[in-house]
Amino acid sequence: MLSDDLRYRFLKLLAEEPQISQRDVARHLGISVGKANYCLSALVETGLVKIDNVRKASNKLAYAYLLTPRGIEEKTRITVGFLQRKMREYGDLQREIEVLRREVMATGSGECYVNVDAALQQIGAGD
Repeated sequence: MLSDDLRYRFLKLLAEEPQISQRDVARHLGISVGKANYCLSALVETGLVKIDNVRKASNKLAYAYLLTPRGIEEKTRITVGFLQRKMREYGDLQREIEVLRREVMATGSGECYVNVDAALQQIGAGD
């Protein structure tokens, strides 16, 4: 079975580029062409994706990987889970940053704290 992360990445990519080749899918996702083929077959088998033949150029056929209504639902479900996980991670990082700020202040090194705080503000972590 595909992990939620890989399934999400596949569904997102196919939604954005339905006529993408398996070779390009593999390149975008950093996997082998064989694994891309296996995963696409699994997505088709589970009813999340359907394959249509389309004319790409004169007399040349290509495939379009289309998300089914169930595939769109699954992508949305996975996206919500992904967002919730990232929000938890963000909260954890904010708490960790605050603990580190307090540690720096406790050392009495105000100049160091100012430098750390300015750096955090530059990257937007001090919000």
